[in-house]
Formats: sequence, C-alpha cells, structure tokens
Amino acid sequence: MKLRVGIAGYGLAGRSFHAPILVGTNFEVSAVLTTNDVRKRHAKEDFPSVKIVSTIEELCEQDLDLVVIASGNQVHLSQAFAAIKAGIPTVVDKPMGVDVAQTKEILDAAKAVGVPVTTYFNRKWDSDILTLKRVIRDGHIGKVIRMDSRFERFRPQLNPQSWRENNSPQDGGGLLLDLMPHLISTAIECFGPANLKSASIRSIRGGADDDCVLVLGHDSGVESILSASAVVGSPGPRLRVIGSEGAFVVNELDPQEALLRSGKMPRDGKWQEDTSSLAYIHKGEIVEEFKSDPGNYASFYSLVHDAIENKTAMPISAEEILAVAQIIDHAREINSHG
Repeated sequence: MKLRVGIAGYGLAGRSFHAPILVGTNFEVSAVLTTNDVRKRHAKEDFPSVKIVSTIEELCEQDLDLVVIASGNQVHLSQAFAAIKAGIPTVVDKPMGVDVAQTKEILDAAKAVGVPVTTYFNRKWDSDILTLKRVIRDGHIGKVIRMDSRFERFRPQLNPQSWRENNSPQDGGGLLLDLMPHLISTAIECFGPANLKSASIRSIRGGADDDCVLVLGHDSGVESILSASAVVGSPGPRLRVIGSEGAFVVNELDPQEALLRSGKMPRDGKWQEDTSSLAYIHKGEIVEEFKSDPGNYASFYSLVHDAIENKTAMPISAEEILAVAQIIDHAREINSHG
C-alpha cells in the first residue's frame, strides 16, 4: 500500500536523493516544507497535487506515515523533535545531529515515545560496497588488510551560496559532516566496529572544513583510510581494498547519483537502468574486470516502508548511527589537540 510522506527541505537532498527514491518504493509525496520560492515551484512541477507548507508543525499536521528531514543540518534536531513529538516515523538525512549530543537527543526522544527513527546512510547500497562485501565473503583477494575509501573532488573556488561550504561545524557545515558519515558507515558495514587512529581536518579554501582524512582501526584487524576533499586535482579511485592475494578497485562513483540528478527513478523498488560500477581485481600486472552487484538506494526506503507497515527494524540502527557520530566527534577532538 502507498504510504504518505512529507519532505522537509526541497534542495538537492530532498529533490534528487529522497523524492525519486520514495516514489520508486511505494510512497506518495503528499507535502513539502520549504519557504524558498524556487523550491516551491520545483515541488509543484514534480508533484502537482503536493501541499506546500512553511513550518515543520504544519508538515506534521498533514496525516503522514513518514517525515523525511532533508533540510539544513542546523535544523535537523528541532525538526526531528517536532516529527517525533507528533508520533510520525522519521528519516533524518545524514548527519542526524551535528554532534553526538544532538544525535543522542534525537534517538533518546524517539525511543522514549516508541517512534521509529533512522538516518540516510544510503551509500551502503552503492554498487561498490555491495560488491566489496561479496569479494570479502568469497575470499577473492585473500585476507583484507586495508581499505582506501574516498569522495574526492576538485572545486578550488569556494561557493559563497553554499551553507555546507561556509557554515561552522556547530551550524552543520563542512565535509566531515557531509561526506564522512558515508565513508565511516560503509567502512563499519564492511569490516565491523572501529576506533579512530588519526584525523586531519582542514579548511583549505577559507570556509568550512574541505579536506578531511580519517584512519580507522577495525576490531577485525583491517585499517580504513577515509578521505573526503574538495581540493584534490587528481582524485584517487573511489575504492581500493588491499588483500593478502590481490586488490579490489573501483575507480568511479556509483551510477545512481547521476541517474537521480538526470531525473530517473527506480520503479517498485528496482532500477530499470544499469546501476553497476566497473570493478577490477588487481594481482600485480594482472588486472581483470570483476562482475559487480547493481547498486540500489531503493533498498533503504523499501526497508523503511516495511518498518512502518510491519513494525520491523529501521534499516540503520541507533547503535550504528551513534558509532558514526562518535567517530566524527572524536576526530574533531584529536584534530583540535593535534
């Protein structure tokens, strides 16, 4: 059955990353919260019968089955509280809170009243991560030693219009909060619990942090080197995983982001387009293409739909959300003392 969803925020996250996936997994976008005239127009173009509202309280009055918070990080806490207070299951775009304290407040509030809440670690359903899990499971590169995982771009000029690029960490700005949650959550997904070994968080362009490198030591013995940067003139491979008998390499980003930005969407929880990344196994001079699993962000919202209808678990647990937030807080701590 179709479930009614309200989306708070209709910028890039709300319009390109949440709305199409929601539609493709049996949700009806019934209401959108935005006060921006351009975004109001976009919402009406995409969903002619959608109700446009200007406050989170008004959004929560629209007889919704789910609230998706895709607004600026600095309002995640207040908007999540409002949705939880209204008793509506809630998905908060990553990061759930700007620090551990905020994250814990949201999770505790939800637990106290029994309202399901989760966060959008959608990159766990990237083709590269799904394929890597199979590579590990089937022993294609032997015992895994190290993973290099990165979201690196070359944008040497600061965008003065972007809150992510200019806001302080307390107001939700910077790559440590924007891209690092994906890198940390996927590393933990593949190799289990981890502790932070080192952190470098810098602002190269004079705005928010735009060059971050974290090194995690997993209890399993694997080391993850995670890089999120806007100032890399020669981005490295998206993923390079080194094992005792070879290396698994994926050079490009998962195709789903480009598909979503171009207006494509899944249908009935599945993509009609190819969403497989080009993957390779390297063994010295021998390089072979490796058949990858298709990526599917719709899996996240299919699990959310199931959680609402059948009272099953939300796709990302409170423990995992907190583990990622703790590593980010610890990284700031190490960096400020370093």
